Amino acid sequence: MAEKSTLSDSKSPPFVIKTVEMHTGGEPLRIITEGYPKIQGKTILEKRAYVRDHLDVFRKRLMWEPRGHYDMYGALLVEPDDETADIGVLFMHNEGYSTMCGHACIGLGRYAVDKGLVPTKSPETELIIQCPTGPVKVWVDYQGGKSGRVRFHSVPAFVFALDQEVDVPDYGRVKVDIAYGGAFYAFLPDSSLGLDLRTAPVQAVRTAATAVTEAVKKAVPLRHPEHPDLAFFYGTIITDGRDEYDPTPTVQTSVFGDASVDRSPCGSGTTARVAVLHRRGQIEPSKARQFASGPTGSVMTGRPVRETKWGEFDAVIVEVAGNAYYTGTAESTVEPDDPLKNGFLVK
Repeated sequence: MAEKSTLSDSKSPPFVIKTVEMHTGGEPLRIITEGYPKIQGKTILEKRAYVRDHLDVFRKRLMWEPRGHYDMYGALLVEPDDETADIGVLFMHNEGYSTMCGHACIGLGRYAVDKGLVPTKSPETELIIQCPTGPVKVWVDYQGGKSGRVRFHSVPAFVFALDQEVDVPDYGRVKVDIAYGGAFYAFLPDSSLGLDLRTAPVQAVRTAATAVTEAVKKAVPLRHPEHPDLAFFYGTIITDGRDEYDPTPTVQTSVFGDASVDRSPCGSGTTARVAVLHRRGQIEPSKARQFASGPTGSVMTGRPVRETKWGEFDAVIVEVAGNAYYTGTAESTVEPDDPLKNGFLVK
């Protein structure tokens, strides 16, 4: 079924937007570099609200077909209002605007270094990216004039609920852990849904995870320690159930937004899962764990760095590391008489 945008662009300026294309662990990152309309707002959350309420047609043109696809992901660079930040960013996807994205921070780290947005230093260049959920410190390997692997320290990550029981239509009553890693996720093993991530078709995983997401949204009211606008449920991550430490990767598949399947292990999701493992005593700071993507097998590492507090929650700062790669550049345009110029999704 195709979903068409009904937003009018009669008052929109001419549409020529330039982007740099990257991927982190297979998950696309479309960095918008030129051509976006002026964004109003003093704070990054005000800017996020402005693009959501006034410029959403541009998200749909860039994320949706025919220029994007159902699982496209984008990053819009904005001026930070945090004086410590080097760059600010708004994240976008098929459904709207997320508050944190680890795979995007990994890609943006390389991009900022390679484009000279921050002074470079070997063996690592440090920068701070202001995300809607807060500032994220990023380190980029930089040797011989070339950027490489990227690691970041998360905003405080915390467990919201352990072993929360929810009734999921077609799957029965299941237990989920709910945690925040810049966004709220539910976690549960594949076996509790009658799946095996090693063999299950991606569509089966998507369907099951989406059912869990909808059930949790209805059953569990969320609280954010600072911003009520950030107290929303982002998605479900199905794991292979291998939570005890093991040097081999544990597999997970993240389904977020409007049932978008993450090709990477999911940076913010990995952050939240490390918070769960830390709470259960299943991971140590000295031993980074490998987290593999179900769809692609790509790997990120994650480990708890230090404990902290965020409001009422016992929290932990998590380090996540991974690799991002360039795939090209693009210039997107619109012809006024194109009946599909504002984009569509095929579900």
